Amino acid sequence: MTDVTRLVKKAKRGNKDALVQLIMAQQHDYYRLAYTYVNNEADALDALENMIVLLYEKIEQLKRPESFYTWSKTILVNECRTILKKRNKVVFLEDYEGEEIHYSQDLTDIRIDLEGSLASLSAVQREAIQLKYFLDYDYETIAIMTNVPVGTAKSRVFMALKKLKKDYLRGDEGE
Repeated sequence: MTDVTRLVKKAKRGNKDALVQLIMAQQHDYYRLAYTYVNNEADALDALENMIVLLYEKIEQLKRPESFYTWSKTILVNECRTILKKRNKVVFLEDYEGEEIHYSQDLTDIRIDLEGSLASLSAVQREAIQLKYFLDYDYETIAIMTNVPVGTAKSRVFMALKKLKKDYLRGDEGE
């Protein structure tokens, strides 16, 4: 039995470390594949993240353990295609009817503000917000992925939003 087959069987039994080992063994190949498709580091990383979640959720569907890498790369390619479809649906406001839009704050500043706000959350709250609003997962999926009841997943999102709102309002008052 090869190492891949052994690790896949462990992963199918719920061993997260085995799945991580499988992914890490070819992390550079995964990244190169994703980057080739989307031609953007952030989107490539998003595709990888989505692939990992799907691998975790669907590992038991893999019929032949020795096909793990082919199967996982197919999932990655599909995630890249989804990202590209979403990207093609984006309409830049600057291009809309030839009107130029002026923003009050540079997008880089907004990104830094968002990252700073998320950093103020606990790890479980940050995870819940990222799963809910960055990856658009429903509460049931979040609960399964984080191994908590649905009510706890909802509570984490609610408390994180409450903290972010409080921090945001406090920041506005100081300006």
